[in-house]
Amino acid sequence: MRRAILWGLAALLAVPSPVAAADEWLPVRETSMVLGTASPLDFSAFLPNPAIDDGSQLVTGKQGRLVRADEPEKPVRLLCASLAWSPASGGYPDHADADHYAAELAKHGYNIARLHFVDASLMFGRNSDFDFDPEVLDRVHYLLAALKRNGIYWIMDGLSSWRGAYGGYDDRWDPASDLKLALYFDDKAFDHWLEFQRRFLTLVNPYTGTAPLDDKALALVILVNENNIEFDSIVREREGKPHYDERLKLPFNRWLEKQYGSTAALSKAWPDLSAGERLEDASVELPKSRYEDSPRLKDLQAFFVSVETTTAARMTKALRELGYKGEISSFNNWPTIQTTLSRQDLPVITMNTYQDWVGSYAPGATMTQKSSIDDGAGYMRLIAAARWLGKPFVVSEYDHLFWNRYRYEAGLVMPAYAAQQGWDVLCRHGHGPIILKYNEPYAHKKAMLPYAIALDPVARAGETLAALLYRRGDVSASKLTIPFLVRGTEDLDDDMQAREPERLTELALVGAIGMEKAGEVDDGLTVGQPRASVDPQTILDAARAAGSLAKDNQTDLRTGLYESDTGELLLDRLRGQLRVSTPRTEAVAFSTLREPVNLGTVKVEASDGDGLVSVSVLDNAASIAQSRRLLVIYATDAHNTGMRFSDDEEKVIADFGRLPVLIRKGYVDLSLTLAEARWRLTPVTLNGVASVTAAQTISPAGFRISNDTISGPTTFFLLEAD
Repeated sequence: MRRAILWGLAALLAVPSPVAAADEWLPVRETSMVLGTASPLDFSAFLPNPAIDDGSQLVTGKQGRLVRADEPEKPVRLLCASLAWSPASGGYPDHADADHYAAELAKHGYNIARLHFVDASLMFGRNSDFDFDPEVLDRVHYLLAALKRNGIYWIMDGLSSWRGAYGGYDDRWDPASDLKLALYFDDKAFDHWLEFQRRFLTLVNPYTGTAPLDDKALALVILVNENNIEFDSIVREREGKPHYDERLKLPFNRWLEKQYGSTAALSKAWPDLSAGERLEDASVELPKSRYEDSPRLKDLQAFFVSVETTTAARMTKALRELGYKGEISSFNNWPTIQTTLSRQDLPVITMNTYQDWVGSYAPGATMTQKSSIDDGAGYMRLIAAARWLGKPFVVSEYDHLFWNRYRYEAGLVMPAYAAQQGWDVLCRHGHGPIILKYNEPYAHKKAMLPYAIALDPVARAGETLAALLYRRGDVSASKLTIPFLVRGTEDLDDDMQAREPERLTELALVGAIGMEKAGEVDDGLTVGQPRASVDPQTILDAARAAGSLAKDNQTDLRTGLYESDTGELLLDRLRGQLRVSTPRTEAVAFSTLREPVNLGTVKVEASDGDGLVSVSVLDNAASIAQSRRLLVIYATDAHNTGMRFSDDEEKVIADFGRLPVLIRKGYVDLSLTLAEARWRLTPVTLNGVASVTAAQTISPAGFRISNDTISGPTTFFLLEAD
């Protein structure tokens, strides 16, 4: 009861102040978004991308992390640019824009890119199978070469579109086909997938002189995007249709026959087996509902594990026979116990996750408007519990979606915990992470939309901070690892949607977590089986006793307070705050600020609303206190002009509106403990220009930052010793 009361109080405190009046929303003035020379937002000087050549390909090192082959003892953190282009978002750029785009990605700190739905783009408007659009193919090839010249590796999907490379379809971005399911059971579908790999990946790129399959820049192939059988069936679920496709029935019956041998044996395990169901004539039915727990559903999950692992192995073998030597993954979403088992044998684990997922751009689309901090970073913990320890871990998609008012949290929650967990790749999903200019004439660039992070100043501020927290390594990796022990299919239960318990995944807010085969690790600091018998507090107590967790660590599971073992991260669900305190970055995301927040060198004294504030070193100094050049980020919220909702809570969209983007006006009062008495505070425009005419001399002992500057609203400020 006490816990329920505390969570209710946290939700009450997290309610933001009423939506500001129209004159409190400030229109963005920038059109060009290309960073100028010597821009404070150009990180390439201290986050350089080494050349990609022989010896620099990414491989798995001995410690289970991604490394460059010629530096096998040095794990790399890869900040990923999601390139999920379609005709609606402008498609692949021409050669000149590709050169500019790749160069800009490098300036922003990206060192890997994921090309998503390439198959759909190549086949858009084509009527014959594998009849790639020659102009699109040329643009894809040129972009790959431009990325490589800028030291940016590639991640590719073996298949993204449900239509694959079949001709004659105009719904390539919609789940209209059962191709992803057919790949498991139909050799013709498998052969189609393989032929696409052969025709695209083995075709020599004229701009690199090498086929993508053989290129050192191709770091990872995700065999098929989001291809878990259960997830695909949910995506294609329609009213009046069975939950499970009839094509599953015969292979399921054959699998059951191998497991049980006879109908009589099966009837002892399944109380609901009817008289008309017999293994001998393959008449055993699939579950009618995925939401009614039963032994039938438990066995269906074990069947899925068998089919998925066998098919992934078959696909992997086929790619190897084509000559591919790089990393491979699959099943990159759906964090259930069943899918965790399917991922067990993969060399790399990939996962997608979202806070406040949005499924449509149409009026009436909804979201919850929930805070991820109030949820204890639940969307981060979901995928943390899908990791297998000792293998590279790639976040192939994540976002805290527009128009959620708390999405400023994403710039702190995900990069901070990705670094703390020791993950290898972090990819915030979108049509592209940056744009070269506003006001492009494409449907998905006429306004901010979900999955269009490049147009959103709040998301861009978060990605800028991610380059520092995650890629630069301002947040250090946890030294405490807590394995979750896995036995095998005996860990499945009757619930098809079963996941690792939330009360246990909260341990990810203290140390690194992941799956480990039972019997390989047993040092007392493990989450054993059955999970219901595990007390997370007992594990934390054991960590303190072993010296793996400091005696004064502030974590209190009862009140929702979690401090990382490094002491750098402090998540406070009750106050709606995440604090990050490291030598080179101090930051806080907050839905309430009832009292000043002391981060160490930086103190946030007051604010007129919720938001994100960070202060980061920009020079070679080892700490904020020693630095003479600091970047301050202050992010609130942003809407489109004319944006309308169907409800007062802004959960239901009525009209996304249009450009220009509007930033919610706000201010924050800061004080910094610095040796120099006089500093110069200069607003930096969204496209990275320091507005010298708007600079002011301030005392670090106390000053105000307002995003309403004479050069226009912004999220960036440069603080330099005068």
